[in-house]
Amino acid sequence: MDYWNALYSNDSAPWVIGGPQPEIVALELAGGISGTVLDIGCGTGENTIHLVALGYDVHGIDISPQAIDEARRNAVAHRISPDRFTVADALGLGGPAYDTIVDSAVFHTFDPEHRLAYIRSLHAGCKPGGTVHILAFGPHVGESDIRRAFTGDWDIEEIRPARYRGRITESIAARAREKGWPEDGLIDVTAWLARIRRL
Repeated sequence: MDYWNALYSNDSAPWVIGGPQPEIVALELAGGISGTVLDIGCGTGENTIHLVALGYDVHGIDISPQAIDEARRNAVAHRISPDRFTVADALGLGGPAYDTIVDSAVFHTFDPEHRLAYIRSLHAGCKPGGTVHILAFGPHVGESDIRRAFTGDWDIEEIRPARYRGRITESIAARAREKGWPEDGLIDVTAWLARIRRL
């Protein structure tokens, strides 16, 4: 938790881009969001706020209290209730269960052992027949990692190449230089977008 809090407190979290992820925006436009929604690992709340503004019943959770504090401030600035955000562990989902779960860059943060615990937690947090959308950072996981993780009571309906938008910050500046990325600003990197049905 200290690691995540530090990234938010010194404004070096590269996934905080000042708005929702473009892939999540496109996902909603394509009809991929329905019913009650959980934004897991919501960070500073941009995806949640975007979906709430469109009329969805969304709750955002994150393990970082610093992130949730910022998400609540962002919510107030957008005239949305800050109560939509809660500090919670992605490995401890239970009731209530949701119709749609959005995972924007959470799955790939877990090693294989904790990934299994995460999948069990998603199963507990998703209604039967509900949908989990995974936007996973391509350089960290492959399509096969997603397929291996979601077995048993899951139906993988689609996995497709996608893009994940990040921000060049101090925390990734060295890597950005190695890869020839811009020294600052936004950059889109390879990702996977999976649509998975809970059976």
